[in-house]
Amino acid sequence: MNIKKHIPNLITLLNLFCGCIAVVYVSEAIQTNDSSNYLLAFYFVCLGIFLDFFDGFFARLFNVSSPLGLQLDSLADMVTSGVVPGYVMYSMFANSGHEMGTNAFIPFLGFIITLGSCYRLANFNIDTRQTDSFIGLPTPANALFILSLPLVIKFSDSLVILEILTNQWILLGITLCSAYILNAEIPLFALKIKKFNLKDNLMQVFFLSISIILVLLLHYTAIPLIIIFYVLLSVVNNKFFKK
Repeated sequence: MNIKKHIPNLITLLNLFCGCIAVVYVSEAIQTNDSSNYLLAFYFVCLGIFLDFFDGFFARLFNVSSPLGLQLDSLADMVTSGVVPGYVMYSMFANSGHEMGTNAFIPFLGFIITLGSCYRLANFNIDTRQTDSFIGLPTPANALFILSLPLVIKFSDSLVILEILTNQWILLGITLCSAYILNAEIPLFALKIKKFNLKDNLMQVFFLSISIILVLLLHYTAIPLIIIFYVLLSVVNNKFFKK
């Protein structure tokens, strides 16, 4: 029995397990109104994303990549990076003001993010252009963006930020933009470093340096800013620097 061929799939299933745990913590946050559960959900999604990176790494290392592994990877990501952020946005709508009215259906608009994530994951499996870089925002990055929003509310003392992130119209705008950017025809530069020299990795080094500075200065508030910065930097790179 070749144990090596099962290791990547086991890691993928652990990613799915982390996503399931995150769903439970989001549910706990809604039921108890305890924002610390959002933090736990965020940590488990981060762990799931970490595992998501290493399943592919070990599949390539052991030369055991398979169609089954590809499908498992997408199904696991669908929960960790699709269902969880949609559920978080659902909870944010539910805990927000009533600018759009008091219709009980409104919070379910948050699951537009889940639909957008599902479409992206399915499309990614058949899009041969995304082997070395991305077209549209990857679902893990989008999940981190959405899951960071309740943490920004929790750890920020700014009343302006609180008003912004509890306004239903703004939440709807974030939801629609999220679903769009996941599937937009926008090339995003790869974060992988293939050649160990500054010239070929200047964009990556610049991005990572700014990201570290933002995290040190702003902590959790830095996360959505970093994702936005990544997209904007890619757009600028495509327009002015990409050959």
